[in-house]
Amino acid sequence: MTPRGLVRLLALTCGVTVANIYYAQPMLHTIARGLGTSQSAAGLVVAGTQAGFALGLLLVVPLGDIVSRRPLLATLLAVDAVALGACAAAPTLQVLALLGVLVGVSTVVVQMLIPYAATIASPGERARTIGTLMGGLLLGVLLSRTFAGLVAGAAGWRGVYAAAAGLMTVMAVVLFRVLPSGGREVGIGYLAQMREVVRLALHQPVLRWRAVMGAAQFGAFSCFWTTVTFVLAGRAYQYTQAEIGLFALVGAAGAACALAGGRLLDSRPDRRWAVTGIAFAVLLVSFGVLAPGAHGIGWLVLGALLMDGACQVVHVTNQAVIYDLVGQARSRITTTYMTTYFVGGAAGTAVGTAAYDHYGWTGACVAAAGFCCIGLLAWLAGSFGENIYYER
Repeated sequence: MTPRGLVRLLALTCGVTVANIYYAQPMLHTIARGLGTSQSAAGLVVAGTQAGFALGLLLVVPLGDIVSRRPLLATLLAVDAVALGACAAAPTLQVLALLGVLVGVSTVVVQMLIPYAATIASPGERARTIGTLMGGLLLGVLLSRTFAGLVAGAAGWRGVYAAAAGLMTVMAVVLFRVLPSGGREVGIGYLAQMREVVRLALHQPVLRWRAVMGAAQFGAFSCFWTTVTFVLAGRAYQYTQAEIGLFALVGAAGAACALAGGRLLDSRPDRRWAVTGIAFAVLLVSFGVLAPGAHGIGWLVLGALLMDGACQVVHVTNQAVIYDLVGQARSRITTTYMTTYFVGGAAGTAVGTAAYDHYGWTGACVAAAGFCCIGLLAWLAGSFGENIYYER
């Protein structure tokens, strides 16, 4: 396979694999009905998957530097396939939630594919290569809910997990056959690698504050996408599973615009702090727009566009900042930032579903706004250290 063809394959793998984290969100009401449980309890499936992903980021991603990548990546995809297949046959919510943790842990393969692609690319092609994989990742996130909604509408929520298991099986076989063989990149042990991760986190205050901002942003994001399913399936709209999946497309325009704007900041790093604060302010406002959405689809559409766009600006700007902190060991930075990020997402799912269960859609929007306020506080608290960094 040509180098360009391999990059396209890795991008496809990123998109197909990262979707596993988001399939459950538009199906929660269907899962709750099928397993005879409440909607808030069904939120444990999403929270478990996100918590598993965070656990994998912390404990599994560091292996990417110290273990031969071809068998490691193929094995993780195979484990993902088995876990998803088991999800399709899960008899109870508790079993499904536990399997969701395993799905999350094995799905962290996407955070190994990006540094792997950057390693095999020539210096002149590196930026384009990373951009291609990030594009595949974003498409996987955006289209996962639509795919889940359409497939669940035709074959039920178990059909979605079965289809995902089949896709992962294919990708595991293809990657094992296509990826070049090679040894490990760094000749140290696992404990030494983890010590380096901790050392980096302790000595980089900008990384710590940006990780908290990312967690707050993803908490608000998860709070919305988990609970909006209940609104759309409820009495006011009575959307079908397929229609709920199609609603997920409304965030694509805002996210695409945000990514384009984020790239423009590369030439002006001194403006990243201000842009982050503006994005958090827009994110907070978006939940004021979304609050009346229980009785008007226009509010939901407009609010989702603002919310997704603001979230992408925060996430892209955070990454632009943290990857400038050091010239090497960027996988260790990824471990710290993305672990915290997905812990925030799991918290947003859990808090959002509980708020919706007790206080309805308004309660869910207030809970999401609370995460925005945490992000703004972290932005203010981290301002001194970040401004000093850019003045050096």
